Amino acid sequence: MATSVFINEFHYDNDGTDVGEFIELAGPAGFDLTGWRIVRYNGSNGESYATPAANETLSGTIPDQGNGFGTVVISYPSNGLQNGSPDGFALVNNQNQVVQFLSYEGSFTAVNGPAAGLTSADVGVSQPSNEVVGASLQLTGSGTHYEDFSWVRTSANTSGAVNAGQTFGGTNEPAEPLINEFVFNHIGTDTNEYAEIVGSANTDYSAYTLLQIEGDNGSVLGRVTSAQTIGSTDASGFWTTGFLNNVYQNGTQTLLLVEGFTGSVNDDLDTNDDGVLDVTPWASLADSVAVSDGGSGDLTYSTTVLAPGFDGDTFTPGGASRIPNGTDTDAAADWVRNDFDLAGIPGFAGTPMEGEALNTPGAANAVVEAPPPPVELTAIYDIQGAAHTSSLVGQPVSTRGIVTAVDSNGFYLQDATGDGNIATSDAIFVFTSSAPSVAIGDELEVSGTVSEFTPGGVSTRNLSTTQISGSLSITTLSSGNPLPEAVVLGAGGRVPPTENIDDDAFATFDPVTDGIDFFESLEAMRVTAQDFLVVNGTNGFGEIFGVVDNGAGATGLSTRGTLNISPDDFNPERVQIQFDSGVFDFAFPAVNVGDNLGNVTGVVNYDFGNFQIVATEDFTSGIQSAGLQPEVSTLTKGSDQLTVASYNVLNLDPNDGDGDADIANGQFAAIAQQIVKNLNTPDVIALQEIQDNTGSANDGVTAADVTLQTLVDAIAAAGGPTYAFIDNPFILNNASGGQPGANIRTAYLYDPSRVDLVEGSVATIGGQDSGEAFAGARLPLVASFEFNGETVTLVNNHFSSKGGSAPILGTEQPFEELQEDPTVNGSLDERQAQSQAVQDYVSGLLGSDPDANVVVLGDLNEFEFVSPVTGLESAGLTNLTNTLPENERYSFIFQGNSQSLDHILVSESLSAGADFDAVHVNTEFAETSQSASDHDPLLARFTIEAPSVITGTPGRDVLVGSDRSDTILASGGPDLITTGGGRDRIVYTSTAQTGATITDFEVGTDRLVFTDLLASVGYGGTDPIADGVVQIRNLGNSGRAQLSLELEGVAGRNQFTNFITFDGVNAAALNNAENFVF
Repeated sequence: MATSVFINEFHYDNDGTDVGEFIELAGPAGFDLTGWRIVRYNGSNGESYATPAANETLSGTIPDQGNGFGTVVISYPSNGLQNGSPDGFALVNNQNQVVQFLSYEGSFTAVNGPAAGLTSADVGVSQPSNEVVGASLQLTGSGTHYEDFSWVRTSANTSGAVNAGQTFGGTNEPAEPLINEFVFNHIGTDTNEYAEIVGSANTDYSAYTLLQIEGDNGSVLGRVTSAQTIGSTDASGFWTTGFLNNVYQNGTQTLLLVEGFTGSVNDDLDTNDDGVLDVTPWASLADSVAVSDGGSGDLTYSTTVLAPGFDGDTFTPGGASRIPNGTDTDAAADWVRNDFDLAGIPGFAGTPMEGEALNTPGAANAVVEAPPPPVELTAIYDIQGAAHTSSLVGQPVSTRGIVTAVDSNGFYLQDATGDGNIATSDAIFVFTSSAPSVAIGDELEVSGTVSEFTPGGVSTRNLSTTQISGSLSITTLSSGNPLPEAVVLGAGGRVPPTENIDDDAFATFDPVTDGIDFFESLEAMRVTAQDFLVVNGTNGFGEIFGVVDNGAGATGLSTRGTLNISPDDFNPERVQIQFDSGVFDFAFPAVNVGDNLGNVTGVVNYDFGNFQIVATEDFTSGIQSAGLQPEVSTLTKGSDQLTVASYNVLNLDPNDGDGDADIANGQFAAIAQQIVKNLNTPDVIALQEIQDNTGSANDGVTAADVTLQTLVDAIAAAGGPTYAFIDNPFILNNASGGQPGANIRTAYLYDPSRVDLVEGSVATIGGQDSGEAFAGARLPLVASFEFNGETVTLVNNHFSSKGGSAPILGTEQPFEELQEDPTVNGSLDERQAQSQAVQDYVSGLLGSDPDANVVVLGDLNEFEFVSPVTGLESAGLTNLTNTLPENERYSFIFQGNSQSLDHILVSESLSAGADFDAVHVNTEFAETSQSASDHDPLLARFTIEAPSVITGTPGRDVLVGSDRSDTILASGGPDLITTGGGRDRIVYTSTAQTGATITDFEVGTDRLVFTDLLASVGYGGTDPIADGVVQIRNLGNSGRAQLSLELEGVAGRNQFTNFITFDGVNAAALNNAENFVF
């Protein structure tokens, strides 16, 4: 039968990645293709495939592109058509009948789908793997049907247009009709007789008549016993008589399809009964077929005779069909007898037997196929095995299970009973690429290829998940089945290990002791996390981390409900609850640390370095809030107590137009409230992640004065003091990492009513040139402040981040033992170099003054037990983080693990009696756009008593200072002064105080305060030493020095008095304005 709608052009392979793949159809203009489709087939196994997904179901009509014909194109994504040896596709009409089954690079037989049992027709041309992009295979020639054209390979496609070298021939002549199927006799009374004609679609064949000619001996041989005028075919090219009641006789009969019949029923066309028609009252004979029951003397009038035994069966056929549909070689082999018991007719079950044809009036003929051999099934638990990867990767498998969850690109399938082995998962994910048409509770038989999927690729060092993927065959066996019982995680079920992630680098698979093996053994299975305690508030990705059994047995659990890491325990018991609207859509809750979710049921998945339970049921009704509140520190400042804070303020800037609206979202206000209400307005605040005035706008702006002033104003508005700020003056454009253009930095706020910034003390450490420790990173900011006469030097840091670290539950194991490996602990080498630079600086300070007050603080991006932090301790500092109980050492929570990334380390002079607090105001709470930061601030308090005041009498006194910093007010007589320890100030106000002796003046530490004294002699300059009003000389070789004062306050008057004598001091060392306050 001629094909009037056909595949006209396609492209499937080219050099490199296959692009621009398509299949083009051609046919008569106006032909309605609604419901027609393309089904792709893999020649290696004969199975259909549907990935990558494409819209292969057609709609609408064919346009007129010339001579009443046109084309329609189906486009495919990259690698949408497989590359042959061989592969192919079927064109299927809206009656699910195969119109064409074409292939390239060879032929094959389809085993499923609409073309099952059919062998493809090779187009005879192909595309090599180095084919140019834009090439195609296409038909050329002239005509109106597929058979009129020939396939050629061309370097330039004409997708969506008539092919080059192709002409559609004017009028579309209809195909000559054929007798395609008939039933003369069937079980019971013959009330379902029929005949079927096939021709061109939607064509008037009323010029044709179907004649039944008598052939039984004893009757009028050659008599016309019935004549039926043919009508118009339907959209699929079929016309039928409808069901007839005893119209067709059951013996030997011949059907003739003739054009232009002029005779009548009962006409005798074989007047001499010799088997040759003597009368032919028609213009032409289109087709014929005869049935013979083998009776003696019976006659037939067709070259195609279906007699008993024509197909090996001894019975006379009651009906027959052309197989394949429309086959016409004028031979009995074109025909297959129909099921006598009417299989295929609605209401009749029939007794279809292999090799028989079904009764299909008005539809494509079909043969009863042999039942496929039983599929050899591989149980899901045998696919999974007791390992992290399947031993069957790359192999085809068939398996069965119950659908427990459906996602947008696949579904979870679990064995109904399992094997009882805790080491082997009973479930698996079936990857379909697009949304699958299966339902929860379906029992399926799935065939495909075993694969391992690594989210993000192997470079991430994530684990892989075992899947069934590739060309899938999915058969629904039943629906509405109960789901396999969820495995309880917790007491009474399976309890996660609490210490080991993996203790042997995957040498053995031990789900009892190794956390990473425990969750692998549950991959894709239904589980219920029992009595789930939240250890990490809901984050912006719809994730909640926690532990089962309300934390019973969990290690590192704090009283607030966090789960802290330690050097040998990174908490394998924690697990993530994942919200995925594609699996189960509900209002995912915002919860805080310490809340209890009740029982959470879902399926186990792995992504972004974590095992996760993808929720499949709404658990929100079982949530119990712990009522956690932000901490308010008990550390307050006092007259003798200096408070210092460190706070990473999360990319803070005042530009709400850069995509991060810190003002509109209330971040400035939230931080200000915390500084006032929760931190008790510290005297000095070391800030990290301050951004420039325009934020991430990459505009060359580097100053952050507006950012800092905005924060200062917010603090004042919240009831705090008016802080002064110190911007980082060492910032260069785009040299510090972070968001491009944002110029992230360290900075300070300080309360000028409480501390004084030491002039000239603001400095940095190192540089940002290539090869330097802070290349591409944040420069430290050094500043010294004076409090109660003591100088305290702060070094504010923000070391390189841990980005690029291997996941805790990943391929790098044992994870906790690899924290000194920079390939596992991301950028560790950078942080080590940065720490060493700070260590060297601190060593210099303490080398010059072992009693120096030094504070190193900030976001060091490292745990307290790893070298960038422990190295600072080796430089003579004490890490105040370690003064907290181990399970309370945290300023940050990452994927359920609370941890210290921020630290305050102090020199020995400050460590004794220091108080420390990690003030938990951010990290434990659900993340929102209004969150102040993702870090908690740190607060330290140091006791620095005010200097004592020692006052002399008008007479001669012996004045002795203490070990602390003192203020000594000289008296009117020749006093003997011993300052003692500390940074002392000796104050002189009058020339009457002459003649004093100071026994232990420390050059560079103690100071002589002459402000009022110089005013009393009328001196108005700024440097009386340089002006000759104050002179200092050695008293011979006595080891003593003497200071003289010009009583007239003007050099050259020679009215000097010997004012002070110094024991053990050299005049050259003393003769420096730094030893005085003028």
